[in-house]
Amino acid sequence: MVVAAGDGAVLLDVTGPLQVFALAAKCGGHYRVRLASPDGRPVDTQEGVRLGVHTALDAVTGPVHVLLVAGCDTAPAGTALVPLAQAVQRVSGRCAVVASVCIGAFVLAEAGLLDGRRATTHWASCRDLIVRYPRVIVESDGMYVRDGDVYTAAGVTAGIDLALALVERDHGAALARQVAQWLVLFLQRPAGQSQLSVRGRARPSRQPALRAVLDAVAEQPHADHSLEAMAARAAVSPRHLSRLFTEVLGTTPGQYVQRIRVEAAQQLLEAGDDPVDVVARRCGFRSVETMRQTFHRVLGMAPTRYRHQVQKGATDA
Repeated sequence: MVVAAGDGAVLLDVTGPLQVFALAAKCGGHYRVRLASPDGRPVDTQEGVRLGVHTALDAVTGPVHVLLVAGCDTAPAGTALVPLAQAVQRVSGRCAVVASVCIGAFVLAEAGLLDGRRATTHWASCRDLIVRYPRVIVESDGMYVRDGDVYTAAGVTAGIDLALALVERDHGAALARQVAQWLVLFLQRPAGQSQLSVRGRARPSRQPALRAVLDAVAEQPHADHSLEAMAARAAVSPRHLSRLFTEVLGTTPGQYVQRIRVEAAQQLLEAGDDPVDVVARRCGFRSVETMRQTFHRVLGMAPTRYRHQVQKGATDA
């Protein structure tokens, strides 16, 4: 497998996946890991550490099992994006899997490898990816995205998640779990974990009325947050408040409250052993059944299964 990087690479985007594959090789996985740059010269990372490389990308011969592109400087005036993208494009036809970490997705997009595909990148760069490469179907939520044999990871530690997923794909869960245990990691992060919480994804609002409502929901998820109650708290009409949510947050008031309550419940399920009915009550759900239905709608699983998966993941790590 080949990890490709150019000047301005993020150090952990390179070394995180490299560590996973190198350790997998020691544990019996069939990986020969090589670090490549567009011209074969050492790579100067964003952190000021210079990395020696094994080869130039154009010098890579024969089939490549995995080509993984590390995040690098993708600013319009940057010098790393175009030559790296051109080299990746030339090699990609001989690759069984092409992947990227963080803003390495821009390299794949520049090479035309993401056209018509679902992909992700670091949350702070998702909108830029959409604007610069409109043929890419950008998914701003989630840690990594697979579309066929093309994988893109959100960034930094998500690159490690992606590397573990590829090890599991190649050699099964037992070897991937062994690698995760050595690195003291989850083999798979708890389901439903996204790059940012729903509140963290919300753009700061200059609307005092909306800020007051958002703060109230976050601070007291168990309180009455019906549309009428929130509108009264904000001193605006329910219709106006609904419009503010749609314009600023891209969601409805009810959906926002549901996600905040689910996140609050996730924290309680992860951190303690309170019965599910107690968690439901503390987070504002009318009943355990209401919380179960909402968890299924938002996370695709029941609260009890979520707690089991989190606890099992912590044990495995």
